[in-house]
Parts: sequence; C-alpha cells; structure tokens
Amino acid sequence: MTQHIAQVAIDIPLARLFDYRTIEAEPGDIGRRVIVPFGKGRAEGLQVGILVALVAPGEHDAVAPEATLKPLHSIDRDLAPLPADLINLARFAANYYQFPLGATLLGFLPPALRQLRFRLPPPPAYRLTEAGRQHIATLKPNARAQQTLAARLNEGAQAREALKPFNAHLTRWLREGWVEGCLPRADHTPTIAPPLTDEQEATLTALRQSHGFGIHLIHGITGSGKTEVYLQRSADIIAAGQQVLILVPEIHLTPQFTERILHRFPNQHIVLLHSLLADGERLAAWMSCLTGKADIVLGTRLALFAPLARLGLIVVDEEHDTSYKQGEGLRYSARDLAIWRARQTNAQILLGSATPSLETWHNARRGRYPLHTLAARAIRGAALPEIRLIDTRTDRPRQGLSRTLTEAIEAGLKRGEQSLIFINRRGYAPALVCNACQHIVDCPRCTAHQVLHRGSQGNRLLCHHCGHEQPAPSTCPNCGSHDLRAGGQGTQRVEETLAERFPGARILRVDRDSTRRKGEFAAMREAIQRHEVDLIVGTQILAKGHDFPDLTQVGIIGADHALQAPDFRASERLFAQLMQVSGRAGRAEKPGTVWIQTDWPQHPLFVALRHHDYAGFAQHTLRERRESGLPPFMHLAILRAEAAHMTSAIAFLETAKACLPSPASVTLFDPVAALITRIAHHERAQLLVQSTHREALQAYLKLWTPLLRTLPTRGVRWSLDVDPTEF
Repeated sequence: MTQHIAQVAIDIPLARLFDYRTIEAEPGDIGRRVIVPFGKGRAEGLQVGILVALVAPGEHDAVAPEATLKPLHSIDRDLAPLPADLINLARFAANYYQFPLGATLLGFLPPALRQLRFRLPPPPAYRLTEAGRQHIATLKPNARAQQTLAARLNEGAQAREALKPFNAHLTRWLREGWVEGCLPRADHTPTIAPPLTDEQEATLTALRQSHGFGIHLIHGITGSGKTEVYLQRSADIIAAGQQVLILVPEIHLTPQFTERILHRFPNQHIVLLHSLLADGERLAAWMSCLTGKADIVLGTRLALFAPLARLGLIVVDEEHDTSYKQGEGLRYSARDLAIWRARQTNAQILLGSATPSLETWHNARRGRYPLHTLAARAIRGAALPEIRLIDTRTDRPRQGLSRTLTEAIEAGLKRGEQSLIFINRRGYAPALVCNACQHIVDCPRCTAHQVLHRGSQGNRLLCHHCGHEQPAPSTCPNCGSHDLRAGGQGTQRVEETLAERFPGARILRVDRDSTRRKGEFAAMREAIQRHEVDLIVGTQILAKGHDFPDLTQVGIIGADHALQAPDFRASERLFAQLMQVSGRAGRAEKPGTVWIQTDWPQHPLFVALRHHDYAGFAQHTLRERRESGLPPFMHLAILRAEAAHMTSAIAFLETAKACLPSPASVTLFDPVAALITRIAHHERAQLLVQSTHREALQAYLKLWTPLLRTLPTRGVRWSLDVDPTEF
C-alpha cells in the first residue's frame, strides 16, 4: 500500500493544516471525518478532523520532518465524504474572513459529528426493497408477526414508531437487505399553485430563461407574492432533478412560509436546518443532505453549509436582514457566501426583499444583478396600507399612546378588526429612574441601563446585554429616595396601558419573553389567525413573514429612538423594519392603516415611508453614504479587543496598528472605545480598517492577520470582523 501524508483540518485557533502518516487513506477519502492524535489533555489524546488533502512524501512543505509525523488514527467510512464544493466554500470563507480553516470546516458540521463518538440516527421510516418483496412471497402462513409486518410495508413506507412491535424482525430484515430506511409518507394535503399576477408571471419567465449561475434581485412590496415565485421556481429545479436551498433570517419568524413549502411539496423530502433543533434532529437533517435524499433544505444561515451535491437554486429571503451576519466565531455573511456558493456550483440565486440592503440595491442599479419588481399585492383587492404620521410634539402621548392612536384603536375594535401595537422594546420599561436625583439604575457589569421587567415574582431589573438580573430596588441606589419611576415604554407596560383603556379587549403580548417555551409562539400565531385576539402588542418577532387577514391597523411606538443611534446603518434598518411591520396591515380585502408616532414627521425617512418609496429612500441614503465614504462605497474591517481594563485593550490595538505599515490604499484609524464600552466586566475597544478597494483591503488583511496571531495578548481577547454590519 502507498504511504501518503494526510493533511487534516482540526477545530483549533491555528490557521494551518496538520500532517499525519497514513497507508490506508485513498483519494476518495478526501472530505471524510477522521480521528487523529493531537496534543495533550484531550480525551484519549484524540481529536476529530476532516481530511482535506493527500500528498506524496516529499511533495509538500511539512512543518515537521516526515519521520516524526504521527499516524492517522482512523477514517470514518460510515459517513460519505463532504463534497468538494463544500470544502472549497470553507477555504474561501476562511481566507476572506481571516479565520482558521479547521475551525471553519468543522463549524460546518452538526455538533454530534464534532464529538469522538456519535450514533447515526435511525431512519424515520422503512420500506420494502425488491429483495424484500421476493422474500415475503416465501413467508409461511404461520409466521403471523412477519406476515403482519409484510402487510404493513406493502402499503408503503411506514414510520419507525409504528413498527416498534416488530423490532426484532425489522433488525433482521434490515441486515438481510429486505427493508431500507426512507422518509415517512407525507401527511400534508397538497395545495394547488394560485394564479400568478402579471408581474409574477414576468419575473418567473425571466428566471426560467436564465440558465445556470445568475444573481437575481426580486424587489417586491410586502404581500406581493415573492414566496409564490420562489415556490414555482423551486418546482422547476426539483423537476430537473436538482436541489433547492432556501434561507430565511429566523426560522420561527416565518412559520407560514414553512407551512406553504410543506404543503406545496408533500412528495419531496424537505429538511429543516436551524439552531433550535436538538442535536439528534440536526444530525438526521444534515445526514439527509449528505446522502442526497433532501430535495429542499429550508433553514437559517447555518443551512448554507448543508452538503448538497445537486444544488440548482438558492433563495435568500429577506436578504437585507442582519440576522444573516454571524456575530461570533467565523463572522460571515450568509447572503454573500450564498452568492459565492451559487457561482461555484453554477446554481441560480434569488435575493428577495421589500427593502433590499443598500449594497444589493446598489449592485442592481449598476446592472450587476437583474432586477425584478413586484409593485402590487398578489391578493385581488388588497392594497398597501395608508401610512399616517402622528406629530407627538402636539399630540403628546400618555403612557405611550397618543390621543389619535388611542381613537384609531377604539374605532378598529368597534369594526371588529385587529390592531397591532408595535414597540421594539421588551420588558416593562427601558430604565428605572429616580425622580429626586434623576439617577438611572445601570448594570453593574455593563455600560448600559438595566431594563425593568414585571412578573409573578415582582419587579426585576435585567440587562439585555449580559443577562445580569436582580430585584428592582425600593430606594434609589444614589440618593436613597423612594421616589422611583419606570422610564419609557416596553411591551409589558404598553400591554398594561391597553388593558386599562380597553378593558373589554382581548390582548396578547408577543415578544421574546412571552414565547420562550417551545410551541408558545405557534399557539399565539394561531390564536391571532382565529381572531381570538383583538389587540396584539409585539416586537420584531411579528414584523415579517405573517399574514393575518383581520389585522387592519398597526400603531408604531418609539420609532424615533433608532434615528438617534450613532450607527450609520440605523436609518436603513429602521426603514426596513417599519416597512415590514407596516406590511402586516390590510393584506386581504380590508384596507389597512399604519399610525407612526414621531417627533420628526418631516424627516426624509418618514416622508419616503408615507409614499412606500423605497427607491427614493435608497437613492437619498446612498448619496449620503457616498459623500461620507461609507459602504457600499467603502470596504471595512474592524479589529475588536476586550480585556479587564480599557488600557490593555487599547494597548493591544495600538501594537496591532503598528505591526504592519498600511499602503496608501488602506487606512487604519486610531483605536477607540466601543459604543457599549463594557459588557460582563470586559472593557471593549476597536480599530477600524478601510479601503475604497476590496482587493486592497483583503491583500492587507492577509498579511496583517498572521502577525496579529503572534502578538502577546496579556489577557486580551481579540477578533477580526470583515464587512461588519455595525460598529
């Protein structure tokens, strides 16, 4: 047997592969899960890795002499190897985001496969093979249990749970090849595709005429039927024998989307992949992808890394959503990596949004992406809601609600219609304030106010950054006064106010606190759809992906806070959020109205919003970005550092800035404290790197990052964020 040197990726914070001797590995093993001896202090001295290359001795630059290399411990041939395109995707992501390849590639795997030992999940169902059909013809009449098992399997695939009484026979039949694992029979009623609007038809025709790789932006207003375009294009791809990957920002925010896919494709294997799955569920879903059984994969950003050998279409729904950006570890943008993967696999990719990110819109306007517009709602008779601004300088809110908004809610109740009061602040109030000295109770661990929450155990203060929780004090920690008040509005307080003003109304609060337990959000959504609720108080959980026919009014509280944020993307995010939540109103035949309370009704953002003018807002904001030298006209990276003391974090960043002179095309700014300076007792600072050319920035980062890894940290933790969404 030929000796090779196996190059293995291991999940450790070192940007290199590790070499091992092997005589059993073959080229077909590249991409397989392997077990290797590594380091000390680990369980059995072994570590999980991925075999990414085999080279002949003397044909590579080894870190250590070949004679000193340890032998590869074992190769897991129970699993198919990762497809080459997934390994290439990992290489690109590691290079672009300046992250170790091993940590990147192993991060693609389900948690169970990162452990030394794991058990493959049993198949969800079983069916007869051709050999099995021949076998049951030979069964004796007195073999009653086997006759019953055969009769059930003759009806079609049977769920594993239904065959438990026959486990002993089933094990033997599986071993003999008389049955095989499969998917359970679909229990969803298939739905017929609705007739398309002219705009949908034109978009779908254009997509069908585009073959192979192509990036398409579908800019459709809320309720315009973007999902129907996705579904019908998916049907084309599946009919051609290829697979579809659909990415959504957050799986529990789009239950109706999920239901439509399940009902439209009851005979296809549909896989859900997201972080809310238990480890066993996630492993089973991932294995369906690896073995080629999956036809459609629906999931959050982590689903992008599903092994799909026949990928023909990628859909990125709500492509503007910042949830597609990973905030720790490999800080990747799922949208951007999806484009790269589509190009690599020659797949078509659809980017859909009512409010595209300015980067995507800029590319479309420059002609880099074909732009398909859906400007009318898909349901006959449905129209965009009327947006009205309430000037809170003259119509002052009482307990968060202005007179105009209160009257509108009352009128809606009299008509028997539902209203949504949107406030993107959970809890009772954003702060606890002393009336005597104006002291605000802060988190002892962070530079942030603690949020007042009310519950069955009394008032408590909770930090939404670090999770620190404590009972609300009865006296001011600063002056000892008993005169404390809730400052501002949260969902709990708005719910309380509505209950006082409309005692006969059925009120439901939908936020992260009220939907913590599994199934709670689904139950709440169904209650709204059945009109068991009159008034809904909700956060961004209800802003997108929901269709409530009786909801005709949306009242928006606290929108002005985002306009005061120092983040340059704040207005873009606010416009997208308000457009999304406004789109919940009047989605059926009943007209909708949106009421926005603001101190700045003449602000360009609200003026554009009133006219549903995303294009005008984008043009205005892009002009500001160009003049200010901000994305998409500037490319950014941020080096972040945190330590017990700010001086240590700043000192590390100063050293980092000085370790490699930057070319004229790249600018490094001085280190500064982060916007939230302290979180969980860690002081935070950052250093901004920018360039007008992406290639110049990448070239600098490739030289700079290896030097950063050699710097003494002295208690400092650092990370590099390429293309940050906030700073």
